[in-house]
Amino acid sequence: MKRLFAVGIIVGYLGLLGAGLGSHALNYKTNSHPTMYFIVWDMFCGWSAYEERTHVIGQGESGKYYELAPGPWGDYQPFGNLARHHYDPFSMHAAALAQNTLRYSDHEPMRQLFVVQEVWAKKFNLPDELWAQRYPGPKDPHSYFHIRRVLAPDGRFESENPHWFDYQAQMCLSDNPRLQADSTRGRPYFDVRSQAMITNSVSDGLAMNQ
Repeated sequence: MKRLFAVGIIVGYLGLLGAGLGSHALNYKTNSHPTMYFIVWDMFCGWSAYEERTHVIGQGESGKYYELAPGPWGDYQPFGNLARHHYDPFSMHAAALAQNTLRYSDHEPMRQLFVVQEVWAKKFNLPDELWAQRYPGPKDPHSYFHIRRVLAPDGRFESENPHWFDYQAQMCLSDNPRLQADSTRGRPYFDVRSQAMITNSVSDGLAMNQ
């Protein structure tokens, strides 16, 4: 009986993994249920090598900067010890959090609000003893700070920058001399003819080649 039970668990486990692999390979109902996250093949494909945090900052008229998230009354940590505003990678709710803090606190008039993205390599999260075993040099953490959005004191949108990862990708492309030369030599091509004219042109060309 125990042997049959163990065989059943193994067969069921491998069957679930096979179903997830087939679902992903055929792109069939990969998002049909939240539990599909645990069996589709690419469940960890979106993980990054960088840790990310979000800072909501207000600049007063005196030039002094204020931290607006979390609020001065305390923090809400839905999972673990990470504050809720760090779960907003697209900064969709940063303005609302800042306005909530400003509404229920005494402060000087604000000049601008900033949403700042802080990024650092996840390898610096290793404990010192594990770092010493893995890397020969000392641990010297370094963070990159990137302004994502600039808001008016009332929360109105003023300007926006791309995500830090997208910004780095753009910098890599713009720093490539070959791509810069190609962009100056080439011209974008726009075909303004109708679809019927394009189809007739292709048909005439095929007829001439026959």
